[in-house]
Amino acid sequence: MRNAIPQRGTREVRVTDEARSTVSLEDLGPGVVLVRIDRREARNALDIPTRVALAAAFTELGQDDAVRAIVLTGTGKAFAAGADLKDMAERSAAEMMLRRSHLQWQAIQACPKPVIAAVNGFALGGGCELAMHADIIIAGESARFGQPEIKVGIMPGAGGTQRMLRALGKFKTMKLLLTGAIIDAAEAERIGLVSEVVPDSDLMARATALALEIAALPPLAAEQIKEVALLGEDIPLASALALERKAFQLLFATQDQKEGMRAFLDKRQPKFEGR
Repeated sequence: MRNAIPQRGTREVRVTDEARSTVSLEDLGPGVVLVRIDRREARNALDIPTRVALAAAFTELGQDDAVRAIVLTGTGKAFAAGADLKDMAERSAAEMMLRRSHLQWQAIQACPKPVIAAVNGFALGGGCELAMHADIIIAGESARFGQPEIKVGIMPGAGGTQRMLRALGKFKTMKLLLTGAIIDAAEAERIGLVSEVVPDSDLMARATALALEIAALPPLAAEQIKEVALLGEDIPLASALALERKAFQLLFATQDQKEGMRAFLDKRQPKFEGR
């Protein structure tokens, strides 16, 4: 039996106290959970405890049948201002390798639920990469995006080169990566890095409304759309089309497909239960 769809309230991330203090969860409405980064003293820089907490949160939410959409945002004047350079500056290559931080990023990437990034303020370096892990990016007018790693002698290491390349194409991506330029929300929307720009005061309301709209739709179909779209971009077109076709056919085994089509024919609102 499915879990009851949660109502507004707070949740706890099942991690250490140190990690829990950096990330909080809140139910925004039926089927929608907010994941908020809270290191405002460091512009929500993504240190190890924060990445651990994010990985735990997305793993937990991804396994919860009652969760149908996730909103990700930061606290204060930043979404996430990148990695914690104070911690990284003197690290060796072996130390960075032994952190295995890619496993924490994979937990976010593997989340099957639709994720909306509500970007407030700076999304730089790892923060921009984190936003690009989302399926939809809603940006406030004051949001700023960039991969400035080259300016401190390194390069993006959490998918920035590959996700940006797939979103923007070679020439826009190379200009941003090789100069470390920071762009505003309007430019990010123009080149295809964000889905939508709204006034800062409307950011959370818009992201929440969009998440609630998605949460009201059949969750199994949403999960299949996300899986096929993300897997399909990395395989040949013929294979991607076969994957799409099989997923399309599979959805005819769900009760939601029967309910959706019957409701359409009956001219009534459908009730999707995720079965």
